[in-house]
Amino acid sequence: MPSAVALPCLGIVSMARRPRQTAKTKPSKIPLPSTTSIGFGTKRREQTWQGIEGCGACCKLEKGPSFATPEEIFNNPTDIELYRSMVGADGWCVNFDKGTRKCLIYNEVFQSLYGINEKKFNKEACRSCRDTIKSVYGPHSKELVNFNSAVTSSSSSNSC
Repeated sequence: MPSAVALPCLGIVSMARRPRQTAKTKPSKIPLPSTTSIGFGTKRREQTWQGIEGCGACCKLEKGPSFATPEEIFNNPTDIELYRSMVGADGWCVNFDKGTRKCLIYNEVFQSLYGINEKKFNKEACRSCRDTIKSVYGPHSKELVNFNSAVTSSSSSNSC
């Protein structure tokens, strides 16, 4: 007749050691990358917005009903008229070279066009680009991978 035997729990519990205290030193004069806490003590580098070569998603001006209309974006009728004059018959900006997928007039257009203050610019521009790239090329596109890589790296480029 089999009998049940209760085995003692001999699990070893280890406690995390605190790092050893070191002598205080003067703070380094080398600037560290900007970081933000994202929970559980994890740090993340701030993203710096930049356009990427071979994308052009921001140049697709007629994006469909899920995006705001020029009237919803701009208050000034002159800005609305200018925006509409830039939309080609195919919905792409008339200043976008489809062969090279480069904007022909790009130079800090996003910031001046939408008037987002400097403090919020990187976050808003990155969010806007991601949404637009997903809409134009899809959520798993090489353009989105390239954009995410570019904004988290230290290199910079101003071509769209």
